[in-house]
Amino acid sequence: MTLSDADRAILDLEREWWTRPGTKAAAIRQELGLSSSRYYRRVGQLLDLPGALSYDPLTVKRLRRLRDQRRRHRYEGRRADPESR
Repeated sequence: MTLSDADRAILDLEREWWTRPGTKAAAIRQELGLSSSRYYRRVGQLLDLPGALSYDPLTVKRLRRLRDQRRRHRYEGRRADPESR
């Protein structure tokens, strides 16, 4: 599956947003014309596409790692016995 121009623009912004002036939310709105919630929903979808991985492997792997860390952190606190580790 190939990525659309919009999907590539999202990955490009995610890769280099901190090098641009202003906030990330402003860049999302100004450059892509998306709300932050739509942007992050699409980023989450892109992480699971093989085309995204082949287009920008470093960014996709970094974002997958962060997503996995957040998931682990969220579920670690849900143990039946918090004293058992």
